[in-house]
Amino acid sequence: MSAFLEIDTLSAVLHGSSQRLLRSVRLTVDRGEVRGLVGESGAGKSMIGKAVLGILPAAVRIVEGIIRLDGHDILAMPASERRRVIGATAALIPQDPLTALNPSRRIGPQITNRLVDILGWSKAAAKTRALELLDEVHIDAPERVMASYPHELSGGMRQRVLIASAFAANPKLVIADEPTTALDVTVQKQILKLIREMQARHDTAMLFVTHDLGVVSKVCQKLTVLYAGKVVEDTAVAAFFEAPQHPYSKALLAATPKYTDPFASLLPVHESVIASANAEITAADQEWRHGR
Repeated sequence: MSAFLEIDTLSAVLHGSSQRLLRSVRLTVDRGEVRGLVGESGAGKSMIGKAVLGILPAAVRIVEGIIRLDGHDILAMPASERRRVIGATAALIPQDPLTALNPSRRIGPQITNRLVDILGWSKAAAKTRALELLDEVHIDAPERVMASYPHELSGGMRQRVLIASAFAANPKLVIADEPTTALDVTVQKQILKLIREMQARHDTAMLFVTHDLGVVSKVCQKLTVLYAGKVVEDTAVAAFFEAPQHPYSKALLAATPKYTDPFASLLPVHESVIASANAEITAADQEWRHGR
């Protein structure tokens, strides 16, 4: 397999600051592969996804690195060309379906507008595609759902709508940004199964952002572990669960609840592991500043 997404030495800072938020990040996602991106809250997982999609907050500035989509260096492109390439090849499944959907608009246009405005489809063709996709994600009465407002749907149905929307234009890469966080446990299982089905059916590369190693074990083939914006481990999922290499990765796996032993004590990441990881970050930042 060849890599569809390549990120090389990507670093980002806040405007007016030299403090890095992303630290020389390197990762790839092969065609048809699902790569998990894990780490604690604030590690920079979602920021990497937003950098790929060109939707970083205005306060965040990329200061070095390369992002290639299907061989195109998107950071080197003019903004208009970058939007066209990203819109035609990549899509997002966001974290919270309630805030991701416009509450004042019906569901139908929220799926079809991207096809019409970015890809130039006719409205009739876009509507037909939207109905097909709503059926594909197992939504009953897709015509009724197309005419509904987001508040008229359950959380699980709203997330199914966002999955349908993400796959509408047959993207080659989908970034799933913690897509089950806002759902209850029983619905989470259904949505994870659906995402995996859609990814396999469309043979789409996927970057799956999550803090849940249990989810990684079910949907991903490869795994990148992030700490404070720095990649500390990059490996196959099977190898990670068998023998993680970095101390932080080991501690992260040890801190995962054991469903086979629900009464076992939780093991938080030890302070010594955090101190060691922070020392690595400090050394990496000093070397980076010296190199600049």
